Order: sequence, then C-alpha cells, then structure tokens
Amino acid sequence: MTEPRRDRRKFRFGIFELDAESGELWKEGRPLPPLRDQALQILKMLLERPRELVTRAELRHGLWASDTFVDFDHGLNTSINQLRSALGDSASNSRFIQTLPRRGYRFIAPVEVLANLGAPRQNSSRSALASNKADEPRSDHSSFLSEPHELPSVSRPLVRILFSLIQSMYLIFYIESLMRLSQVETILTGLKTPAFFIFVVLIVTAAAGIPIRLYLLAAATFNYRGLNLKFKKLFPFLLPLDELWALAPFLIVHQIGFGLALAATAALLYLPFSQRSLLLMGFAVTEPTK
Repeated sequence: MTEPRRDRRKFRFGIFELDAESGELWKEGRPLPPLRDQALQILKMLLERPRELVTRAELRHGLWASDTFVDFDHGLNTSINQLRSALGDSASNSRFIQTLPRRGYRFIAPVEVLANLGAPRQNSSRSALASNKADEPRSDHSSFLSEPHELPSVSRPLVRILFSLIQSMYLIFYIESLMRLSQVETILTGLKTPAFFIFVVLIVTAAAGIPIRLYLLAAATFNYRGLNLKFKKLFPFLLPLDELWALAPFLIVHQIGFGLALAATAALLYLPFSQRSLLLMGFAVTEPTK
C-alpha cells in the first residue's frame, strides 16, 4: 500500500505562518495554541484561494459529510471566531478574513506559499531565535526589496489600472523621443556630452522598451495569469533600462530648470520598484519555493 500524500506546504501571511502538514500556526516564530480541526480546515481552504470568495456551501461540503446532521451555522461561526481570535482579527475591521454576508468568506491579506522541506521546529525558543536572525539585516541586495508579507493588501483591479498607467507613461516616453530624434540630437550637442553614444543608446533602448511595455500593458489589461512572476523574471532587465530613462528629464533641463529635472529623475528612479511592489500587493500568491 502506498502512503497517503502529505501536504508539505507552508502558508505565510503577515507575521503568521501555517504548517499545512502539522496544522501548527506560528506567530513571529512562536507557536500559537492549537486550532480546532474545523477551524484549521477552514483556514487552509481560505489560504488556498486568497482574494477569492469561498462560499458557505463550499465550506459545508468540505467540512461535513452530506449525511451529517449538525448546526452548520453555529459550527461555522464558532470556527471563524476562533480563527479571528488567533489572528487578532475582527469582522468590523478585517485584516485577514472578510465576511460577505450570507455568501461566505474571503482571505484578503497577501499569502506566500512555501514548500515545507525543512525539519519541524523543536521548541519555541529556538524558533524565536531563528526568527530574530531572519529579521536581522542581511548583506545581500535582496534585503532592500519588499517581500509580499510586508506589504498591505490592495484591490487587484486598482493595481492593474496603476500598473497600466505606468506602462503607458513609458510608452509615451519612448515614442515621443523617437518622433523628435532631430531635436534630441540638437539638445545633446548643446549639452557638450558624447552625443553620438547617448543618441545610439536612446534609440536602442527605446526600440527595445516599446515591445516590452506593450506586452506588460496587454498583460495587465487582460489580467494575464502569473503576471507577477513574469514581471519578476523581467525585472533584472527592466531595472537598468528604467534607471537609464530616469535621466530623461535632464534632456530638457534648459526648459524646466535643474530643480524640476532633479525631482522628476528622483521619482523616475523609484518607479521600477513601485511597479514590483504594486504587483506583489495585487498578485500576492507566489509559486511554492523549491
């Protein structure tokens, strides 16, 4: 006989972490009192479908057999109250579990799904120590970038609109620059810079940027699956491109002044990171870490 398949996933949300296999719920590296079986199953169902409505009928089907006679409403309300108590949540000001009256519930916080490949934690003191070490600043560059559990939950339609506007802005930059190449060449010559080199870089990067922005704009408009993961793969290539174009305001420094050009450049330097954060807030579920 083959052993039943074990659920080796871990769900991380905010300062909490749920081990799907053992049913242990942790807060800041410390174990919380065990959840009742029904409350645990409800939490797992909600975490598996973040930002989606899990109906009361689905919860009933998942928790109780069709031939079981129970006070469903009382049992469900008790379980939800236990979850909210454990998470420090409330129905009136939901941070994790949102109630949709007479319809069901939705988990509204960002969720990160991890592969549970490590050995189980042995005690709370060791876990707390590991958690504290994990919170310490690391020397690698990734520590400067936000993680999904550090960001607030934001409506996905709003994220798609803002992300699309950013892509449209870059498209306007590229197309406008290519339309006014003669003027750009004149400006570069007047600035006493290596004009030919900058001129070529501008043309090449604009030509490369246009199809990338069109793809990202279409992905956001039509709600492509895995947009967040696709952008993460493109991010190392987009970052130097966007940082280079952040200097574009200095091409018209004589018209807008040095102060405004500097302010615009500072804002544009941050824009690549804002795109990443936007997608993490709106498309929070990630692939299991191998």
